[in-house]
Amino acid sequence: MDALTFGGLVVAGVATGLVGYLTGMASLVSYPAMLAAGLSPVAANVSQTFGLIGIGAGAAARTVPIILENGRGDVATQMALAAAGGGIGAGVLLLAGERTFAAVVPWLIVIAAVAVVVGPRLRLLRGEVRPARWAYLLGLGLVSIYCGYFGAGAGTIYLALAILTTSEAFGRSMLMKSVLLAACNITAALIFVKYGPVNWWAALALGIGCIVGGHLGPKAQRRISEPTLRWVLFVAGLALAAWLAWR
Repeated sequence: MDALTFGGLVVAGVATGLVGYLTGMASLVSYPAMLAAGLSPVAANVSQTFGLIGIGAGAAARTVPIILENGRGDVATQMALAAAGGGIGAGVLLLAGERTFAAVVPWLIVIAAVAVVVGPRLRLLRGEVRPARWAYLLGLGLVSIYCGYFGAGAGTIYLALAILTTSEAFGRSMLMKSVLLAACNITAALIFVKYGPVNWWAALALGIGCIVGGHLGPKAQRRISEPTLRWVLFVAGLALAAWLAWR
């Protein structure tokens, strides 16, 4: 890989990290960038998994107290579940291929995007009733499997889950989204090392940019009102669903 392509992927990684943190649609930027760098579709999908780990690392760098708000044990449980789900999803991808559930994925993302927008109203209707913790953990496991398997829109799906099954503040859910999906990608990446065609230079370039973009994400979020960010997530979700349905 020449220096110009490497540098281009670093820049694309910054955009990927920022978009991934704010919307959960990192693959909208990273996947086309990998293809433009000359990678095959399979190599692009596998290699970007490594790079996307940087989003969670960058986002967590200066926000550890927020992550640990509910205690180390709670975070450890969630990250372990996310990592296990990512491994299962990666295994499904390698065994069955990414087209297995292609018809379902766009609708899943649309439903999640709608849930993010109507989340405040849903919480008002729910009142003081606190959902069972098992519902969130079960959902997290399923989202993590999807993340390791395909991943497109996984951030938005996680946010919808957090809105529907927890009482967490929207800002903390945004941060946890990036950290937990990074745990998914770490496990999936370890599996791809053994069985997938990884382009290490491309993965490194994207990862460097993603760390920077992920670090900028929380700062950018503070400058955008929550209602506006919810609508950005909604529009991005519909755009990603349409792209996946017609590609």
